[in-house]
Amino acid sequence: MDFNIASDHWELLDLLKAVTSLLIGMILGAERELKDKAAGFRTITLICLGSTLFSLLSYKLGMGESEDATRIASYVVSGIGFLGAGVIFKDGFTINGLTTASIIWIAAAIGMSVGFGQFYTAFTFLGASFVIIHLGGYINKKLLTMISLKNIELQIDKKDYEIRNELEIEISTFCKRIELRQMEEHNNIIILHYECKVYTKKVLDLENYLVYNKYINSFKM
Repeated sequence: MDFNIASDHWELLDLLKAVTSLLIGMILGAERELKDKAAGFRTITLICLGSTLFSLLSYKLGMGESEDATRIASYVVSGIGFLGAGVIFKDGFTINGLTTASIIWIAAAIGMSVGFGQFYTAFTFLGASFVIIHLGGYINKKLLTMISLKNIELQIDKKDYEIRNELEIEISTFCKRIELRQMEEHNNIIILHYECKVYTKKVLDLENYLVYNKYINSFKM
């Protein structure tokens, strides 16, 4: 039996690719883990490693000289979408998990770059990813976002329930959208739970309205 067959296509560069992919996956995964996201340290690291391995196999089995060299790796692009979709969920107005899904996607792409030996490309996009991950929120908040998502809880007396529609109309002047999510009654107190897309520039005005409205016993925002 020829025991050398397993090492026929093995190169020291493959080990370097595996270690590089491991480190990149750990870096991206640690960022998600520290933020307590669904796809954390182990998940992102394994995705990056798996993408590198598929790229290596695709290149080696295709001998690197034909279109077959990308045949296996091409399925990583579509297959990784299933993992990304698994961490996205909608909660009222809010869609959660999009950033984590995007990091899964970029981790796979960077892993594939490593697998094909494009180290400079991989580290360039790793750096670019961290720039947008850490500065994107600040840029979005200060320069782009004009809407703030708010959960508002109002408590009014049961005898004043008929003014609910008036309250909603007045609150809507500060919001792009307002939606009643839940209503409770307890000891003649009506508790109303709203989800609102509040115009960022009108948040303070909304707070003043809630504080000084004579029909609102208390509120949470």
